[in-house]
Amino acid sequence: MRKLLKPILIGGLIAGVLDITYAFVFSYIRSGRPPAFVLQSVASGALGRGAYQGGAKTAALGFGFHFLIALTAAAVYVLASRALPFMTTHAIFSGILYGLCIYAVMYGVVLRVSAIRATAWPWSLPKSVLIGGLLIHMFGIGLPIALVNRHYSK
Repeated sequence: MRKLLKPILIGGLIAGVLDITYAFVFSYIRSGRPPAFVLQSVASGALGRGAYQGGAKTAALGFGFHFLIALTAAAVYVLASRALPFMTTHAIFSGILYGLCIYAVMYGVVLRVSAIRATAWPWSLPKSVLIGGLLIHMFGIGLPIALVNRHYSK
C-alpha cells in the first residue's frame, strides 16, 4: 500500500499544482478574473451557480475538489499501471495519452453531469481555450503523473 501511496500523492499534487496554476494565469489573462473565481468555478460543479456567492468558503471547497480530482487521476493511473506495465515502461507516451483521456472525460462526461450542466463540446470552444486545455492535460497532468509513477516503480 505504501508503495502505491507515494506516486499517487506526489503525482497528484504536482499535477494539481500545475493545473491550477495554469487555470489561475489563463483566467486572469483572458478575463481578469482572480484565483478565487477559478476555485469557485470548480466548486460550482457540485454547488451550481450559487458557488460564486459563497466567498472564501466555496473557493476553499473548490480548492479541495480540485486536488481530490488530481489525486483521483493519479490513483487511477498508478493502479492501472500495475495491471498494464506498458504504462510504466512507456511513461511519456502513456502519460500524454492519459492526459488526453482525462480531458475527454472531464469535458465529455463530468462537466455535463455536474451541477453546471455544461453543454458546449470542447471543439466548439475558442481555439485558445481548446489548445490550452489539451496542452495542460497532456503535459501538466498526464505526463507528470506518469513520470512520477515510473520513478517510484523502480
